[in-house]
Amino acid sequence: MAKKEKGVLVKREEMQPVSPFAEMDRYFDTFFRNPFSMLSHPSMTQGMPKMMELSPSVDIFEDGDEVVVKAEIPGVKKDDLDVTITENSLTISGEKKQEDKVEKKDYHRVERSYGSFSRSFRLPENVNGSKAKANFKDGLLEVRLPRTKEAKEKKIEIA
Repeated sequence: MAKKEKGVLVKREEMQPVSPFAEMDRYFDTFFRNPFSMLSHPSMTQGMPKMMELSPSVDIFEDGDEVVVKAEIPGVKKDDLDVTITENSLTISGEKKQEDKVEKKDYHRVERSYGSFSRSFRLPENVNGSKAKANFKDGLLEVRLPRTKEAKEKKIEIA
C-alpha cells in the first residue's frame, strides 16, 4: 500500500501461488459481501471457478483537480451500464448479456460469464458528484469527478 498526501492508494490483491484454500476463501468473501449472489450464479453447478468474474477491475486516482475512476468492463454495451453517485459513493452496475443462445452444441469449454454486476466505492468528501462526467469506449469506463475547494479552517469561540 502506498500513501499519498491526500489519500491512500489501495492496490488490488495480487495473484497468489496456488493454494488449496484460496478458492474457498474467495467463496466465503463473496458470501459475506452478498450472501444471495451465490444462489443464482451458474458456477454453483459447474465446480468451483472464480466467483467474481463479472467484477470490473478499477483504478481510482487523482488527476489535478479531479478524482478519476477507470473501470474495465469488456463485452458490456454502453446502454447496459449505470453509474450512480450519491453523497459519498460511486456505484458502477450493469449487465453482460449473452449474445447468442446456441442450443445442442458440443462445447469443449465454457468460460465466458454473463449476468449482472455491481461495484461501489467510497468517494473522498471534497468531490462534487453533481458535476461528474462519464465516458465509455472500447470496454473502458472513465468517470471524472471534480474536487470542491476544501473548507478553510475556522476558529470557533467557546462560550
